[in-house]
Amino acid sequence: MSQDTFRLPAEWERQSAVLIAWPHADTDWAERLAEVETTYVALATAVTRFEDLIVVVADETLGVHAETAMRAAGADLSRIRFVRLPYDDTWLRDSGPITLVDNDGKVRLNDFRFTGWGGKFGAEQDDALIAGLVDAGVFGNAGHKRIDWALEGGGIESDGEGTVLTTWRCLVQRHPDESRESMTGTLVDGLHARRVLWLDYGYLEGDDTDAHIDTLARFAPGNGIVFQACDDASDPHSDELTRMAGELAALRTVDGKPYTLYPLPWAQPIVDEGRRLAASYANYLIVNGAVLVPAYGDAVDDEAARIIGTAHPGREVVQVPCRPLIWQNGSLHCITMQLPAALSPTA
Repeated sequence: MSQDTFRLPAEWERQSAVLIAWPHADTDWAERLAEVETTYVALATAVTRFEDLIVVVADETLGVHAETAMRAAGADLSRIRFVRLPYDDTWLRDSGPITLVDNDGKVRLNDFRFTGWGGKFGAEQDDALIAGLVDAGVFGNAGHKRIDWALEGGGIESDGEGTVLTTWRCLVQRHPDESRESMTGTLVDGLHARRVLWLDYGYLEGDDTDAHIDTLARFAPGNGIVFQACDDASDPHSDELTRMAGELAALRTVDGKPYTLYPLPWAQPIVDEGRRLAASYANYLIVNGAVLVPAYGDAVDDEAARIIGTAHPGREVVQVPCRPLIWQNGSLHCITMQLPAALSPTA
């Protein structure tokens, strides 16, 4: 079969597992480790209700610690596999594999270069994570392709049918000397896409990814787009997010029809030691039979969960407390990477 039959599946397609890395004292979580572990435990407990979970740990001691915490919370340990590897941090949406599949069940792990979000942070171990997982036999005989071009999983959205959505602000930071046309070609080739849709507007204070699309707008089944709106005209985000909403309204499907838009409510500002944190409801995680939704202890948490559930019908909606995560500038989707059903991790 031609390599051109590969595609980047939508996240609502059937999955085999979710991949995470457990926080430890040598990651950026050290200062608030106990607090952030509450989110990881809640996440693991929720995921294992629906599918398998692969947990990367730095050493055996951390593995025992994580297992103890998850057992105490009622996670299904029969669905959890531990893998020991070194890592700089735990944002596996960006350092994990971007997996392509084809109709014959073949799988290819795209291993794009990870630069610590454009050189902001050290990332040597994270950049080697996919190769380490492959060498550990986690992915069986799946193909592995190293691509020497900076791209993070949080920077792209796929509808599973050849359309990729991304943001100019992010990719021009990673590749300042490349044109939009050149980057479009690289994305089309590397992801076997049919087209790339670009957003020029949209950002969140406290986000150091340079406007990853998964904090702003997400594809949903039936030509839907769920997006983070801002209904507070006095908020500094109002102009950018209103302009982004206009861009989304102007997008068209491959059939020339407008997308069905699902605007998400705006949480009240969350400030930590004078720093605004990026509390995006768009950063949710889809798993088999459910959608896991960030909760920030805000009055609109439930409304955000309701809207996301409407956009993903037939799935249970599970809220996961994510306020500890945004202290380090990301949320639920950012710390996870789903693996498609065709990729069956080995035991």
